[in-house]
Amino acid sequence: MSGPAPADPTRFRALMGRWATGVSVVTATADGADAGLTVNSLASISLAPPTVLVSLTQDADTLAVIARSGGFAVSFLAADQRALSERFARTIPAAEKFAGVGVHRGPRGAPILDGHVGALECRVTERRAVHDHALVLGEVHHVETGRDALPLVFFRSGYAEADGPDRLRLPLPRG
Repeated sequence: MSGPAPADPTRFRALMGRWATGVSVVTATADGADAGLTVNSLASISLAPPTVLVSLTQDADTLAVIARSGGFAVSFLAADQRALSERFARTIPAAEKFAGVGVHRGPRGAPILDGHVGALECRVTERRAVHDHALVLGEVHHVETGRDALPLVFFRSGYAEADGPDRLRLPLPRG
């Protein structure tokens, strides 16, 4: 006996676009090379021990670097860092992504983007393939509180924009 068919991917994507998310860049380093990509699929999983989950496509170059290094960092972007989000979302060589970008290293060596609103560095504790993505669990070993600024938020396939020092304006519905 079979169950109902999966939801239509286009409708599912449209619905998930109504879920406002923060924007972060996941980075890693291995064999002297840095890698990174923009993600909004990030969740806090546990406080004891502190653990986060990131979801990356199986073909992401950063995933291979995370696998080799056994760790990763997450930089939570500020509202004025949209250009970094867009840069790290592009499919370009990692060296281009990091060119001219201010970074510092976490204690385990992963690059952390300067100017963030918060960052953490993790040791991978589990990786699981789920369809076209890999779910990576990381135990948090380093936490940084960044500058006091509005977060970069993604909603309805667009970025929220700062509307003063303490307010975000979300994109209007299309159509």
